[in-house]
Amino acid sequence: QVQLVESGGGLVQAGDSLRLSCVVSGRTASTYAMGWFRQAPGKEREFVATINWSGISTYYADSVKGRFTISRANAKNTVYLQMNSLKPEDTAVYYCAVASGTRTVVVAKASYDYWGQGTQVTVSS
Repeated sequence: QVQLVESGGGLVQAGDSLRLSCVVSGRTASTYAMGWFRQAPGKEREFVATINWSGISTYYADSVKGRFTISRANAKNTVYLQMNSLKPEDTAVYYCAVASGTRTVVVAKASYDYWGQGTQVTVSS
């Protein structure tokens, strides 16, 4: 079993920054991609960012490109999401996820097999 625990969410003002963390534990595959998704009230869960196993390749949703940065520390089994210049439309529950057995970035939500419980990010105007 694989567990993911997110932290770092909170209430901030527009223009502020936050850094989310996600720690992975349990019996993971030898290689896996990681991703961040978010879900606002009444909306579908949407892709935010992904990073490959080595950390060299990343990919972002257009809505966050240039403002958010995904990174990972495999020695700590941790993935991060640095969020700068936050906007009210970034308000959502943020989830991290694992896509097992791959060395590439993964965008499709259906390709992720383990998910965290989520952390709330609220950006006031």
